[in-house]
Amino acid sequence: MSPMILVVEDDEAILRGIAWNLEAEGFAVCSVMDGRSAVTEALEKRPDLILLDIMLPEQSGFQVCRILRRKGVTTPIVLLSAKNAEHDIVTGLELGADDYVTKPFRFAELLARIRAHLRRQSSDESVRFGSVVVERNNRRVRRDGEDVTLSKREFDLLEHLISRQGRPVTREQILKAVWGSQYLGTDRTVDNVITRLRQKLDKPGTPHHIVTVRGVGYRLDLTQRDV
Repeated sequence: MSPMILVVEDDEAILRGIAWNLEAEGFAVCSVMDGRSAVTEALEKRPDLILLDIMLPEQSGFQVCRILRRKGVTTPIVLLSAKNAEHDIVTGLELGADDYVTKPFRFAELLARIRAHLRRQSSDESVRFGSVVVERNNRRVRRDGEDVTLSKREFDLLEHLISRQGRPVTREQILKAVWGSQYLGTDRTVDNVITRLRQKLDKPGTPHHIVTVRGVGYRLDLTQRDV
């Protein structure tokens, strides 16, 4: 599947030019022209990278960046702006942006930066949600910096939910992926492991990170923040 890039730019000519060039390079592109729509699209479509203009109607690029990071979105954000003052660059980076490209720019340079961020993103085997960090390579889980001990089955189930990137997964799919297609257990088997995972991963008094999807199964909420 082609990586999806969300382009947020209020200049229609620039927006069309960036989108056309990205599509020509094989990327999937979604685009919006204001800050509020940018937040909505980022949360709903989960792009692989966001190109974000700073000077936007509704909400500035700085505001969009702040909101997305506070909601736990870790997608790489590359800010685009005609402003090249040092304090603007510092502000953007301190708000959680990963890079800053000043206008006018050559598309070849922008493309190189996009690909570099996507390579880093794909090689990053750590996943964060709330106060939990999952190191997928070495099967280590921490909450608030403290190690959380998971059984092999518990980790495998968590890993399966992570691999679905927040999409709902049925109990049947979980059974096949974690226990194997020959396993004859019931849905209750999955529910029991989910209960144990919630006890280990969720802080008391906060909503579950593993959300029950009524009539379907479960999904992992990667955006929820612990209180």
